[in-house]
Amino acid sequence: MGRVLVVDDDVTVREVVVSYLRAHGHEVEETGDGEDALRRLGPPGQAPVSGAPDLVVLDLMLPGMGGLEVCRRLRALPDRRAEVPVVMLTALGEEGDRVAGLEVGADDYVTKPFSPRELALRVDSVLRRAGVGQEPEPAGVLTDGDLVLDTSRHEVTRAGETLALTAREFDLLRFLLAHPGTAWSREDLLERVWGWSVGDLSTVTVHVRRLREKVEADPKQPTRLVTVWGVGYRWEPAPA
Repeated sequence: MGRVLVVDDDVTVREVVVSYLRAHGHEVEETGDGEDALRRLGPPGQAPVSGAPDLVVLDLMLPGMGGLEVCRRLRALPDRRAEVPVVMLTALGEEGDRVAGLEVGADDYVTKPFSPRELALRVDSVLRRAGVGQEPEPAGVLTDGDLVLDTSRHEVTRAGETLALTAREFDLLRFLLAHPGTAWSREDLLERVWGWSVGDLSTVTVHVRRLREKVEADPKQPTRLVTVWGVGYRWEPAPA
């Protein structure tokens, strides 16, 4: 299992989440402060501190530095710490908050009030997709024009430059590259990439938008990850 950092200023919520995640076999640390959460990852430009988390459970409504800003700063770090998965805790019915969290790089979200079991399952799913506690997957490289995805290194480069992708963005790109020319609905992608049979389809929409910003020359006029009107999305392979 993985090392999880729970960031929530509500002591009662934090205690329940920590207890449940530990019961699921995770090593768990906790804090109610966004700045402290970033400090636990180590100073920018330096190696992560010993025992740095594999995943962060992050409440959106933190006092002081809010959850969105914590996630934004985490994603802006100039090294592999920027790839640490984030599961955001948001208020029930606040779709704008959920979308905002995904926009700044959250990998998943759970709405309050939530079932601790649901949160634990989401944490397990995100860690599994990030490869934490798993056997290394078979080495393989997917190439499309100047875009290269290396599964063994969990790395993507475009024209030789390394792209900073979240775990979900990496999974989505890997799936699309493995199925070029096939149109997928948002429901299909939610099930095949996220492993959810039900869920908020805006999750897919936001991740597609963020991925386009990293792999397209002009994200507003995509030529690789194209929209198939009335269906969903398709990866258009580069000309041979």
